[in-house]
Amino acid sequence: MAKVNVLVLSGYGANSQDESAYAAREAGADRADIVHFADLVSRQTRIEDYQLIVFPGGFLDGDDLGAAQAAAQRWLHLRDMDGIPMLEHLDRFIAEGKMLLGICNGFQLMVKLGLLPQLDNRKFTRQVSLTCNNSARFENRWVRLAVDPLSPCIFTKSLNHLHMPVRHGEGRLVVPDDDLFDRLEAEHLACVKYADSETGDPTMAYPANPNGSPRGIAGLCDPSGRLLGLMPHPEAFNQLTNNPHWTRGNYELSGIVLFANAVSYLR
Repeated sequence: MAKVNVLVLSGYGANSQDESAYAAREAGADRADIVHFADLVSRQTRIEDYQLIVFPGGFLDGDDLGAAQAAAQRWLHLRDMDGIPMLEHLDRFIAEGKMLLGICNGFQLMVKLGLLPQLDNRKFTRQVSLTCNNSARFENRWVRLAVDPLSPCIFTKSLNHLHMPVRHGEGRLVVPDDDLFDRLEAEHLACVKYADSETGDPTMAYPANPNGSPRGIAGLCDPSGRLLGLMPHPEAFNQLTNNPHWTRGNYELSGIVLFANAVSYLR
């Protein structure tokens, strides 16, 4: 049976790497290594030894110049000790059919790198971005998510609704025009949306939609379904007692199910 090794990036302000690695191990990964970005540059750790990369939550570079903006520049312009662009390593990783998960700050990094949504197969071209919440404040609360059953997303396969926390200040999706929103929905790349706690339907109402993201979009996948970015934190719901409603029996599946779907696919 194929091994599934997970690389969880750390450094420069990431702060959810331990929970992400734990969630990957609980989902059945053979290894989940927390690796500083500098170790990739020095080639002490090799990207090609892994099948899933997790860009965890946090505050990369203190969100200076915009969330994950500086981190994107590292990937875009740095070369490793052998002179190979870091972007080339990442491009090869994706081309080999492997998977990427960006959580919160990691989602911000993926859109600024142009890894999502990759409309018209345009990789490493920024097509969307994430900006300040409409509330003009940091949002820290639990939300319900509706999953698009027609999405190609492998992480959300066979799921209906999810419940997990958000904790971010820049989670509102922005695009150049409404036509792009239409395409995201028509191609089922808006795979998870903020949902009303009672009806389960996608919503724009605050606080169920904590940042005012248009059409309730909470996460995006690429057309292959192997790359997912989302603002809520699946790794922060890694056992039932994390959920504030667990004593009432009123909860959805834990966030580990996203990692489990990825591990199952990679095997």
